[in-house]
Amino acid sequence: MRAKPRAGRNGIDGVVVEADGSAWLVVRVTAVAADGKANRAVIAELAKALNIAPSAIELQAGQSSRRKRLRIAGDPARLIAVLERLASGSG
Repeated sequence: MRAKPRAGRNGIDGVVVEADGSAWLVVRVTAVAADGKANRAVIAELAKALNIAPSAIELQAGQSSRRKRLRIAGDPARLIAVLERLASGSG
């Protein structure tokens, strides 16, 4: 996923496809990217959207990058369905 810290609002903006063809789910948070605040806010926002506990989401890579790789625990079929809906922007 791709984080957008210091945004005007919290939310999920669907998917952005970059010039190299990589696609990222965009998560906006109002938190600043300092002392892990934005990372915690991104996890909280995504957990809220997925209707799971924040503890079910683990940051795997991208601690100090806007691009992050997360591990999400839960029922794969349900998570995929929700993520597809979020990716389409119909949150």
